[in-house]
Amino acid sequence: MSVIPATRFVLPADAEAHEPPEHRGLARDGVHLLVARGERVEHRRFRELAEVLDLGDLLVVNTSATLPAALDVRHDDGRAMTLHVATPLDDGDWVVEPRRPHGPETAVAAGDRLAASGVVLTLVAPYPDDDAPRRLWRARPSPSIRLAGYLAAYGRPIAYGHLAGRFPLADHQTVYANEPGSAEMPSAGRPLSEHLLVRLMARGITVAPLVLHAGVSSPEKHEPPTPERFVVPPATARLVNSARAVGARVVAVGTTVVRALESVAAPDGTVFPGHGWTDLVVAAHRPARAVDGLISGLHEPEASHLALLEAVAGPELVGRAYAAAVAEGYLWHEFGDSTLLLPSGVAS
Repeated sequence: MSVIPATRFVLPADAEAHEPPEHRGLARDGVHLLVARGERVEHRRFRELAEVLDLGDLLVVNTSATLPAALDVRHDDGRAMTLHVATPLDDGDWVVEPRRPHGPETAVAAGDRLAASGVVLTLVAPYPDDDAPRRLWRARPSPSIRLAGYLAAYGRPIAYGHLAGRFPLADHQTVYANEPGSAEMPSAGRPLSEHLLVRLMARGITVAPLVLHAGVSSPEKHEPPTPERFVVPPATARLVNSARAVGARVVAVGTTVVRALESVAAPDGTVFPGHGWTDLVVAAHRPARAVDGLISGLHEPEASHLALLEAVAGPELVGRAYAAAVAEGYLWHEFGDSTLLLPSGVAS
């Protein structure tokens, strides 16, 4: 199933963040924050988030920590390549993406073997099924091995071509990350500093955690997200329902939070505790039920993430925000600038 967003824009050639903001002379919370609500667009700094949100708002964050999920491997025909490890599966197999320097490695097939340090991975089948683009693969490690510990010993953070070099794993983490499992950083929460979190709570804004372990990004236009593991704790479900009951806003920090909350949301928006794997695609055919606002980084043209943004905030608001971000020279990708989308009709 393809996911086609309505938002259209052209990403300028100089619009990519090539390094973390701290390497550009900014604080973690010093990146730009574009606030789009109703007909208004404001340009602020992320450190001002506490002044933008209201007393009683609920901010939901993803506490998944990033794994060093890139490995150097060698194909059994002698080719050297990079392997991105998306997630372990319940039966011990891994979901992996073989990579060339500038994109997925498509010249692989079921039965191929990839040798890494102390382990050989045999490609079993495309993931999640035979109809999927042959980008992600189910791979069987030999010997069977615990993924998190193996990556801690041999892996490095996933880094794409827009980055000006490699940066330490600490640069790929949010300040509240505490449960390793994401192949790539749930980056919408990266600008939240310890100081800003204290200011938010002092203002009467509640912060609630959940976990969704993010997989690897899709380079394919309209390719939907693959299944991901999540946990919505009972306390967080109660806080979401309480906020909704009094008319307060539930603001998700990132598309991963939206996906997790909406995976356990009833048609009336009531959220239940839950855990497991989610294959939910939040888009026009299935709009958001429990989430009223969204903090997000900036996504590439025609990425399926844009359809999720539109499902929360509507295509007009998302389109207006992205047009303003392009016009003002905002920076894209995981170390770039941020948006706060607050659709009209929600208390402010």
